[in-house]
Amino acid sequence: MAEQRLLVVSPVRNEADHIVKAARSMAAQTRSPDLWLVVDDDSTDGTLAMLRELERTTPFLEVLTAQQKPETVGAADRLAVAAEALAFNAALAAVEWNDYTHIAKLDGDLELPPEYFARLLDEFASDAGLGMAGGIRTELHGSTWIKERIPRLHVPGGLKLYKRECFEAIGGIENRLGWDIIDETRARMLGWRTHSFDDLVVTHHRPWGSADGVLRGCARHGTNSHIIGQGLPWVLGRSLKVGLQRRPPIVAGIAYLFGYLKARITSAPRVDEPELRRFVRRELRGRALNRVRART
Repeated sequence: MAEQRLLVVSPVRNEADHIVKAARSMAAQTRSPDLWLVVDDDSTDGTLAMLRELERTTPFLEVLTAQQKPETVGAADRLAVAAEALAFNAALAAVEWNDYTHIAKLDGDLELPPEYFARLLDEFASDAGLGMAGGIRTELHGSTWIKERIPRLHVPGGLKLYKRECFEAIGGIENRLGWDIIDETRARMLGWRTHSFDDLVVTHHRPWGSADGVLRGCARHGTNSHIIGQGLPWVLGRSLKVGLQRRPPIVAGIAYLFGYLKARITSAPRVDEPELRRFVRRELRGRALNRVRART
């Protein structure tokens, strides 16, 4: 078996409350990254200073600073203008990333179990068709940690691990809102398998989609559904699920639906790949049929 080489890239902004926990969990990995690039995207809370201290004691950590792009300066919702993807791609451009067999995008508010990367690399080694993988996040709701409920084929944007060949085949990640749905959908369309392992639990210290406000995050994900070409019937069902599972209850689902309808009414640009949009519709029909069969 060829030697596996692991590159982890973490775009971070204002993660002073979480970055030490994240770094400690990285240092405790039974299989450490060969290189962990953390790119600070104009933090204002002391994150960069903390990273510089961590860099001295973490041998595989290298800290970079992102150059501000005009479209991200002053943006109320930086994720909506793809600031995270821009920082990730800027970090990749600073290294010979194709020297690595696996490339991860990891958020700075995640605390990993010690076996995280060792387990995922074993999964890649045993399944040649696996192109993208990750774990499952657990978040604090009140006093209870609750594991997120997602389809196993979905790998959340904050903890993706790509096989390099898959990453190359999909053209990397796009500098646009919805990149984390586009990448995995394109991977499956090209024949790669994408999978989240529900027994590999990651602690998420910041609630889902809340970096620029919870409701804004829900609306952003509704816009993502328009971008990728999901139809209204599916989105209506999805908005009900978001309203029941996310906080604030009901209102979160309304925000998700609002984001979708606003993008649809204003003709926000969708993925300019008819083949990909057709694949999305076929895949959603298949998932809906599987649910019906499971209930009968």
